[in-house]
Amino acid sequence: MKKLILLVTILSVSFVNAQAFKGKGDNKFQVGANFQDNATGLNVSYDFGVGENISLGLTSTYALGVDEVLDADFGDRFDIKARFNANLGNVVNIDENFDIYPGLSVGLKNFGGHLGMRYFFTDGFGIYTELNTPFAEYNDNPTPAEKLHNQFTVNFGATFNL
Repeated sequence: MKKLILLVTILSVSFVNAQAFKGKGDNKFQVGANFQDNATGLNVSYDFGVGENISLGLTSTYALGVDEVLDADFGDRFDIKARFNANLGNVVNIDENFDIYPGLSVGLKNFGGHLGMRYFFTDGFGIYTELNTPFAEYNDNPTPAEKLHNQFTVNFGATFNL
């Protein structure tokens, strides 16, 4: 019985062929949690491969758990950004299921950068994390509520190949 379980396990693993970034035409969808000072929220993103190591996409975050003292309205809680990624998984060559992607983004609140990492367990499902920071804010003197999305943030969640 043990030999049968071992054989089935080995065959199952050999059929798994996940790849983190496939290049031009690749589609990724991510959904996860967003963590920042004074708020937590929901983050969704979509990336489309336009070259061997280049993708373009959109990302949006909505802050749900906002401290009451901030008096944040919908405009303060919501952000959407266009983004550019340099997918370097095949360059660093750690594992074909792993992708690291530094990038730039421009959105409603700021111009910034991010460093993301994805790991796929199967061909369609994996996990991701992103570290985001603004380089230039659009408002020189933001209120405490306007500082939402204008600070270092961390995203963590699930990623899917479409």
